[in-house]
Amino acid sequence: MDAPEIHLLAAGGALPGPAVDNARLAGLFGADELWQQWVDVFIGTQTRHFAVDLETNEVRYWLADLGATAARRALDAAGLAAADVELVVLATSTPDQLMPATVNVVADRLGIDGVPTFQLQSGCTGAFQALEVARQMLLSGRHRNALVIGGDVCAKLLDVDRDRGRVRAEDLVNIAMFGDAAGAAVLSASPGPDSVLIRHLDLRLTGLGRAPGHTVQWWGPARRDEDGPGAAEDYKAIEERVPVMSAEVLRRILDELGWAGSEVDYLLPPQLSGRMTAKIVQRLGLPGAKEVSCVRETGNTGNALPFFQLERLLPLLGAGQRAVAVAIESSKWIESGFAVEKPGGRPGPGADPRSGSQDHDSFR
Repeated sequence: MDAPEIHLLAAGGALPGPAVDNARLAGLFGADELWQQWVDVFIGTQTRHFAVDLETNEVRYWLADLGATAARRALDAAGLAAADVELVVLATSTPDQLMPATVNVVADRLGIDGVPTFQLQSGCTGAFQALEVARQMLLSGRHRNALVIGGDVCAKLLDVDRDRGRVRAEDLVNIAMFGDAAGAAVLSASPGPDSVLIRHLDLRLTGLGRAPGHTVQWWGPARRDEDGPGAAEDYKAIEERVPVMSAEVLRRILDELGWAGSEVDYLLPPQLSGRMTAKIVQRLGLPGAKEVSCVRETGNTGNALPFFQLERLLPLLGAGQRAVAVAIESSKWIESGFAVEKPGGRPGPGADPRSGSQDHDSFR
């Protein structure tokens, strides 16, 4: 008896407000031209979107707003209605509030009721965790269609009312690196007209005895009565460990599936920053795979990123083509990855597996 297969039907994303480039960001926070040039070269992110109006500190979008928009786009692309959803899973490191869970607010806005809902608290690997929870529940045979959502917003971590001349350098780096967004995907136990198969999903905690590389507090920088920053990163540890961990994930996935590196047509690498992503891609050593990245245009949007990558990937995959995605979470060092394949025979020897595809090196 053949093992059941889980299909990825569609993906969608939602970005808040207009893009903010490095020049505008520097002007808003009183940074000089040298800082802007440093961001261009050493971070490599050109634009990002914020749920907060940086001029007024007004919150324009919450995670529930973006999550509902992304979910609608994914459902529309899958040709499904809210009534077809039998399971909802959401991953975020920045829920709108502790209760009610943001996943249930999103479900309510979509008109979804009477189904299991789950909210996972995690950083960059949360989207992969949410996909795995949905995949396993679909494999149980009790559900047919699942809506998976991931996203993050920095509303509680930005305080534009502070004296901008006193903003710490590390806070400015975070503002330059990160952005806000939500993404969604529709999984099903039944194939769709243009769906792809999820061949494998790899998740494991590897942080035993390691200090966290990224921390985010429940309180934000506006809470000046608290000690320490609202968010902090160990950039040196991240730069050293993430490329190595990414290579470990890739090797495990290829070994599990019996795929050669040359048989991977598309690579969805970790989206930490433009510069870090380029470094990781080089370390992974898949020169024949087309990179699918968006971080230079969206910034690091945490749990939304894999869905933006999938949204771009799905129209590109031809029959028999394969893609591998990798994400690393530095909070307590979590490795994750998945592999997908479009049903159909692989191209013959000498054929270009990417024939007919466009040059999509960035999100837009």
